[in-house]
Amino acid sequence: MPGGVGPREEDGMSDETIEGRAAPPLAPPLAAGLPFTAVGLLAPMEGVTDPAFRDVVLAEYRPEELGGAFTEFARVTDRPLAIEALARHLGPRRFGMPVGLQLMGNDLAAMAETARHAVAAGAPLVDINFGCPSRSPFAGCVGSALLEDPARIERIVRAVVDAVPGEVVTAKIRSGVKDDRRLEEVARATEAGGARMLTIHCRTRTEAYRDDAIDWRRIARAVAAVGIPVCGNGGAAGPGDVTRMRDETGCAFVMIGRAALGDPWVFTGRRVGAPEAAAFLLRYADAMRAAGGSPGRVAGRIKQLLNYWSAGDLVGDDRRAWLRETEPERLLSRLAAIRAAG
Repeated sequence: MPGGVGPREEDGMSDETIEGRAAPPLAPPLAAGLPFTAVGLLAPMEGVTDPAFRDVVLAEYRPEELGGAFTEFARVTDRPLAIEALARHLGPRRFGMPVGLQLMGNDLAAMAETARHAVAAGAPLVDINFGCPSRSPFAGCVGSALLEDPARIERIVRAVVDAVPGEVVTAKIRSGVKDDRRLEEVARATEAGGARMLTIHCRTRTEAYRDDAIDWRRIARAVAAVGIPVCGNGGAAGPGDVTRMRDETGCAFVMIGRAALGDPWVFTGRRVGAPEAAAFLLRYADAMRAAGGSPGRVAGRIKQLLNYWSAGDLVGDDRRAWLRETEPERLLSRLAAIRAAG
C-alpha cells in the first residue's frame, strides 16, 4: 500500500481496450442512492473546474467511463448565495454525468439556505468542503480549518442535510491539519451528520500536495470507520491506479484532480497525439471566450494547464517557452498550427 510517492499512470494500464481506450473499471451498484455513473470522479479544483473546463472534459467521456464531476467551491459567508449565482457555478447540464455543487462555509443558517438554493438551481447533489488547505479559507475557519472540530463538522452537515430532505449531500475532507490522529473522528462526524458519501484526500493540510506524503492507508482507515461509501483522493494518475486504490483501500469511488490537468483522458488512459491535445485546448479556449473570458484570461487558463500538461507530447522539452508566451493570439495560433498538422 502506498506510503510515500504515489503510483504512476504507467504502472497499471489495462491490456483490454475499448475502441482504443483502456477499459474503465466497472461501476459499482448505486450505493446509498448516489447518482454517479462510474467509479472515477473529476475533483473540484479552485480556479479550474468552472463550467468551461468541465464541459470540454466531460465531452471526452461516456457516462460509464467517468462517473461525475464537481464545481469549484462556492464560498458561503453569513448570507446564502443566490440561486442565479449557483446556477452560474453549475452551468447548463449537457452530459449524462452528474455535476455536484460544492459549498464551503461554517454558518449553519447560510449553508442550509444555500443548499436549498443549490437544489433549486438544478444541482443533483451538494458537496461540503472540509478540505481546502488554502490560507485565506483556513484563516476564516472554513475548509480544512474545521478538521480540528468534528462536532462542528457534524452540525454543518446536519444543517445542510435537514435543509434538503431526500437530496444527496456528500462531504470532502483532508486527513487532518498537522497530523491524521483525528481522521476516524472526523469521518464519523460527516456520517453522523447525514452525509451519503465521504471523500477523503490522503494528505493533511500541512502536507499540501507533496508526492512523498501520499498515504492510501488513511483512505482505508476512513473506509473502516464509516458505513457510507468512501471516495479516495490523492495519488491516482490513471485507470490502473483507480483499480488499485479500490482494491487496496476498499473505497467505492476514486477522485482524480491534478493528473486530469495534464491529461484530460486520464480516466481511461486513452493515448492521444499532439494534434488532438491541441484541439482539446482550443475547444477550452472557445468555451471560455463564449462565457465572456478576455484574451488574457483565456491565455492564462491555457497556460495553467500547460504547466501540468503531459498528453500527446504536446509540450515536449519546450514547456518554458509555452509558459513565457505573453501574446494570447500567438499562443492560440501555435496550438492551431499543431491541430492543423494532424
